[in-house]
Amino acid sequence: MPEVRSPTVRRRELGALLRRLRLDRGLTVEQVAEHLLCSPSKVSRMETGQRGATARDVRDLCDLYEVADPDERARMTRLAAEGKQQGWWQSYDLDYATYVGLEEAAVSLSYFQSSIVPGLLQTLDYARAMHEAGFQKYTPERLDEHIEVRMRRQRLLRRDPPLQLSVVLDEAVLHREVGGPAVMAAQLDYLVEVSKLAHVSIQVIPFSAGAHAAMDNMFDILEFSAAAPTVVYVEGLMGWVYLEKPQELTRYYQVLEHLRSRSLSPEDSVELIAEVRARHNSATFLAPRDTSNF
Repeated sequence: MPEVRSPTVRRRELGALLRRLRLDRGLTVEQVAEHLLCSPSKVSRMETGQRGATARDVRDLCDLYEVADPDERARMTRLAAEGKQQGWWQSYDLDYATYVGLEEAAVSLSYFQSSIVPGLLQTLDYARAMHEAGFQKYTPERLDEHIEVRMRRQRLLRRDPPLQLSVVLDEAVLHREVGGPAVMAAQLDYLVEVSKLAHVSIQVIPFSAGAHAAMDNMFDILEFSAAAPTVVYVEGLMGWVYLEKPQELTRYYQVLEHLRSRSLSPEDSVELIAEVRARHNSATFLAPRDTSNF
């Protein structure tokens, strides 16, 4: 399987390796910072992938951690160099650039959404309506850029090999008229079509399932083919959080399995999506006509 060399994931891969080496040597972040003559925050940011490491950083850390294998030192230097490269998304100056960088290199992505269609499955009109309804207002040019990014991200479903996508939606997602009934009908029609792809699974938690474990939440689980750790992404009005501690991952995997167990099967989910789509279509045809120009 060809590997996508996302700079975001290369930084996290190197960071995970550096952290493991530090812990194996029984060193604290403060001790490493003292050796490097830098701040502890720099060391922490390198280990979490928030900051790229330089070739000199890698050399000094390899010396400190007693990494003698020339191939391993070369691999770490290569990861540092790849972490400095520019991804296509970085020219757009996105607040969520880290997420796009992770998504770009993921081999598997599991979504749970309780209120909206996930970005990778949105139609252009649905995406525009979502941005126009947002709290942050953009110029028309900037709005077009955000929509362009969203549409470009969807190429992950058509690449070779494609992203393995598993989606769990609350039924409320199907009924909320983002952009109006015509936009929603087209959006649900697209969900039916994309569900036919072998690498896409869509399940719906029906209203009849009652309360469930994540009614007030949404999250993504991103998995990678490289040594980069699995990441759980959680988003809210106050920002976003990236989780990767083993106990955090275990918790979210358990919640995801619970949600899947409360969901309809993929086949029954598609039937429900088609039923709700038909209602949106009916609402479109029944909407009053604008006769102001007659």
